[in-house]
Amino acid sequence: MIKDVMDDAEVRMGKAIDALRRDLATIRTGRASPSLVERLPVDYYGSSTPLNQLAGISVPEPRMLVIQPWDRGSMSAIEKAIMKSELGLNPTNDGQIVRIAIPPLTEERRKQLVKLVHGHVEDGKVALRNIRRDAMAHVKELLTEKLIGEDDERRAEHQVDEMTKRYVSEAERVGKAKEQEVLEV
Repeated sequence: MIKDVMDDAEVRMGKAIDALRRDLATIRTGRASPSLVERLPVDYYGSSTPLNQLAGISVPEPRMLVIQPWDRGSMSAIEKAIMKSELGLNPTNDGQIVRIAIPPLTEERRKQLVKLVHGHVEDGKVALRNIRRDAMAHVKELLTEKLIGEDDERRAEHQVDEMTKRYVSEAERVGKAKEQEVLEV
């Protein structure tokens, strides 16, 4: 019973770290990366669709993204979605493909992006603490139902705390790595 609670918490915390990594991948650095725009929501015939489901995204040069829509009718919607995003990029359209030149980041923009990274990391930590709270509630529930003893409860709470500390430090490590990537000139 306690093992089930621990396994569930472990899986959920791992997924929270994976979600944090995906979120941080969308934050712009000085280099072009398809992950910058692949999850960008595009208003495609009235429904919000991720860009990677509408077009092929490639990186022909270190500072250039090329988006080749599968439906040429979606070109203007893709351009609008890129311009509306908080990435600060200006797409150019030649009728066949959309090109995005990635300009070098200014010092001010780097600081803004670092704040954005900190926000995502903090959101990840909140998610981890919520998972911890849920696991603790399950352990208390097992105690009130007399399925475990008080010693088992204390041991389980200690294990959940240790697991939470481990994942919070992992979230901070992932955030520091992204911060270094953003600040790299």
